[in-house]
Amino acid sequence: MKILGASILILLILLTVGVYRFSDRKTDKKIIKIFKKETFTVFVKHMGFKAKDIRVLEMQEKIDTALPILVFVHGSPGSALDFKKYLMDVDLNNNYNIIVYDRIGYGYLNTGEILNSIDDEIDVLHEVLNAYDFNNIVLIGYSYGATIALASPKNFKNKIILAAAVRGDLEPMFWTLNFYKWKLTRPLVPKVLQAASKEKLEHITELPSYEDKWGISESPILAIHGKKDRIVPYENSLFLKEKIDDKKLTLITIEKGNHTLVWTNFALIKNEILKVK
Repeated sequence: MKILGASILILLILLTVGVYRFSDRKTDKKIIKIFKKETFTVFVKHMGFKAKDIRVLEMQEKIDTALPILVFVHGSPGSALDFKKYLMDVDLNNNYNIIVYDRIGYGYLNTGEILNSIDDEIDVLHEVLNAYDFNNIVLIGYSYGATIALASPKNFKNKIILAAAVRGDLEPMFWTLNFYKWKLTRPLVPKVLQAASKEKLEHITELPSYEDKWGISESPILAIHGKKDRIVPYENSLFLKEKIDDKKLTLITIEKGNHTLVWTNFALIKNEILKVK
């Protein structure tokens, strides 16, 4: 029993350390250092929205108007660094301007202070992009970031959505959400995971209000989804196929793919991005 108890304690400690390391938010200096180590220069900017901070990372000092702009939107929990491999890819940098931002509540500042509203998230996206030509933007969203990208009514050059959550009744409510629900354990949950839990619980009631709006933009949409996704079930994309005309929406199914597709299926996703000129 002593050995079992000690083993469980060690596992809990390792799990706690792992969770906090995963949820650690990087300062501007750390981000610049990460890119410099890989011989890339990243330009960090800050914008305001409703007295909150938006951190924007750009892979070019000045936009090359002859090239399209890739704009990435991350999920929950997540950060701009979820797309680090894309930001540091030579082919993508040679063919596009690249921009990514930390959604409010997931950056180094205002951590945990999320907007928890798709409408507000759309307003933030547009605030970041107002200086650019929307018709020259390829908008790429992952998980809840894909939900936000889909919900934007603006007309983009293309939308690429990776495992988008669009149906509240399909949202899996994992037992671990109880750690956020219980007042006694909530303070032990990192702020970033508290924010993600709050957003996930809101999906049940908020997503249905967008049921007839997912195809409101005239932008061509490429949806990529793994059939083995347990975080955002593949049925979400099948629902989109019913709601959006085939002339506008193309679905690529990764038969053995799961919710980590943004990393594990990098080559496939990169290849699809490069097709958009």
